[in-house]
Amino acid sequence: MAERTFIAIKPDGVKRNLIGKIVTRFEEKGYKIIGLKLLLPTLEMAQKHYAEHEGKPFYPRLINYITSGPIVAMVVEGVNVIEEARKMMGKTKPEEAEVGTIRFDYALCQEYNIIHGSDSVASAEREIAIYFKEEEICANWKTMTEMIMNV
Repeated sequence: MAERTFIAIKPDGVKRNLIGKIVTRFEEKGYKIIGLKLLLPTLEMAQKHYAEHEGKPFYPRLINYITSGPIVAMVVEGVNVIEEARKMMGKTKPEEAEVGTIRFDYALCQEYNIIHGSDSVASAEREIAIYFKEEEICANWKTMTEMIMNV
């Protein structure tokens, strides 16, 4: 059964012109992008997104970082997409990420690690709602593969 996840290409990924390379990885894996936009997160969005880290020493840096430039926000749909997207991204610390993951290939350090992905269905629902209105999600279209297979 298909599920949805929230993926964000963080400001360092946008500033380094990695949008196309990262989006391509999800498309080539076979996932469907049903929401995509470039935006500058507001302070309110950032605080909602990182609410579970409020009060931790690194919280102010997270907020400053995610609001420091535009991000690419995506809603990605597919079978087991939450778990698989996290595998594709690699560990938070790029030096611990597996070869071939997005963070291994592109991240410079833990603080600037290129990408965010939801870690659970509940997180995905919460994060999608922060960045997307329901009418901005284009869920009712078929990929060429789906059309050919008549799914």
